[in-house]
Amino acid sequence: MDAFVALADPVRRDLVSRLARGSARVVDLAGEHDISRPAISRHLRVLGDAGLVTADEIGRERHYRLERHGLSPVADYLAALAPAPRFDEAVLDGLDLEVRRTVRDHATPHPHGNRTTTEESA
Repeated sequence: MDAFVALADPVRRDLVSRLARGSARVVDLAGEHDISRPAISRHLRVLGDAGLVTADEIGRERHYRLERHGLSPVADYLAALAPAPRFDEAVLDGLDLEVRRTVRDHATPHPHGNRTTTEESA
């Protein structure tokens, strides 16, 4: 199953958000929702089929946990929608260098007396 399809349901999105905070049993997850344990189990099965959660057998209980790598297709999709930077970081480095050079030049003593260029502009 596709991660987008699995996350289309608000209950499943809530389960993913809850499991992002730590593993939980079905009974714990059901206690946080107004639906039955079997319904929570069905939602967890869908999330598992999409590679978003896995269950660890601990004694007689199953503890579900989030598989963060399963969210990669969603993260990649959202990253592709982000606007591209308007300019390269090298441009900012050049601007930083120019600002430093200008500040340094304005801090040097003025050739006609003891005043500095920064004093003249004040």
